Amino acid sequence: MAASRIDFGTGPVWQRILSQAVPLTVAQLVQLLYNVVDRIYLGHMGDGSSIALTGVGLTFPVVTLIMAFTALFGMGGVPLFSMARGAGEPRRAEMILGNSFTLLLGSSVILMGVGYLFMEPILFAFGASGESYRYAKEYLDIYLLGTAFSMTATGLNGYINAQGFPRIGMLSVILGAAANIVLDPVFIFGFEMGVAGAALATVLSQAISAAWVLSFLFSGKAAVTLRRDCIRLDRQITVQIAKLGTANFIMQGTNCLVQVACNSTLQLFGGDLYVGIMTVANSVREIFTLPINGIVSGGQPVISYNYGAGAYDRVRTGIRFNTWVGVGYTAAVWVLIFAFPEFWFGLFSDDAAMTAAGAPVLRLYFFGFLFMALQFAGQTTFQALGDAKHAIFFSLLRKAIIVTPLTLLLPRLGFGVDGVFLAEPISNVLGGAACYLTMRLTVYRRLLKTE
Repeated sequence: MAASRIDFGTGPVWQRILSQAVPLTVAQLVQLLYNVVDRIYLGHMGDGSSIALTGVGLTFPVVTLIMAFTALFGMGGVPLFSMARGAGEPRRAEMILGNSFTLLLGSSVILMGVGYLFMEPILFAFGASGESYRYAKEYLDIYLLGTAFSMTATGLNGYINAQGFPRIGMLSVILGAAANIVLDPVFIFGFEMGVAGAALATVLSQAISAAWVLSFLFSGKAAVTLRRDCIRLDRQITVQIAKLGTANFIMQGTNCLVQVACNSTLQLFGGDLYVGIMTVANSVREIFTLPINGIVSGGQPVISYNYGAGAYDRVRTGIRFNTWVGVGYTAAVWVLIFAFPEFWFGLFSDDAAMTAAGAPVLRLYFFGFLFMALQFAGQTTFQALGDAKHAIFFSLLRKAIIVTPLTLLLPRLGFGVDGVFLAEPISNVLGGAACYLTMRLTVYRRLLKTE
């Protein structure tokens, strides 16, 4: 496939964002299928039980922690990479890309080793019961083997999109996810491997994605290639990547913290049934969060590039576009969830007891989803402009300062399991509003003055 590149510095900003966002959203949708398809198949294994789905749900914090390090060393370098390209510094862009690749590989080996060494205490700390632990371990025993594939494919794909090749980036995800969709039923049902089959299909699919990403970045088709002499650590660049990537790491890491708090609290107040319900609720949220995340992620390299080029009017236009599209989309999702909770829940489980108990809490969980658009717009702007201080603070505010304490506190104040699901919407309203207002009063106002 010929690689056509998009010029971020010319043409209408909204078109440049959409030209990035549409294929990126498709890619993220397919990426989501890596895990969601597993959950759908496991939730409909035919025994009417939710315990396998619950067991896989217990692995979410581990998977999220791996993605946190992927975001730290992968996404953390993308804004720096884009600004270097915008400023006309191709050699520096090559150094950032090579440094990021080295960090991703090294951390993947360490994470895999830690996962195998401490799997049992970690899973029980995350809310496993004696029955659900068996399924969680069965999944992780195989999934951890693909840590390097997962981190390389996801962490480096952002550098393809940041060069203006969103279709290539989309294909890197589609190839792997298509393989996962085909292999899942083969291993789960055909070879009767169950949970282990779902994990094996995921690992093989991630390997395919990683091979595609590396083949493109090493080829001469990329505007900035992955050069062998740049695959090494540079102290200054590593510090810069880690500094800016810390915001991404905290966003993912605090998701891990929240998942642990939710699972352990739900196990205490509701048992395996409600741990499974949270697995479904998180899956539905991932599906509906994906398009807005695709929009703001597509806008990030456009905003970073124009900021590096000094085109501040185009930067402000991009921020406004991200905001209004996000608000409109999340408002529509809010209505859909409230109107048809049983439908969305039924996609992931044939357990009648789980659906009956889970549909009402799904409405509660999505209350305030509209404010997620403000969180995304504000957070992405801070990251795109290299404002690590604010990006880190608002990552911590919503998850670590608001959600986690409320998750632990509300059930003990008489709300029971509903308290766990109520913590999320409260954080959406408070955290989202605070993040966006701060962005408007700081970096956005500074762009006006600079211009």
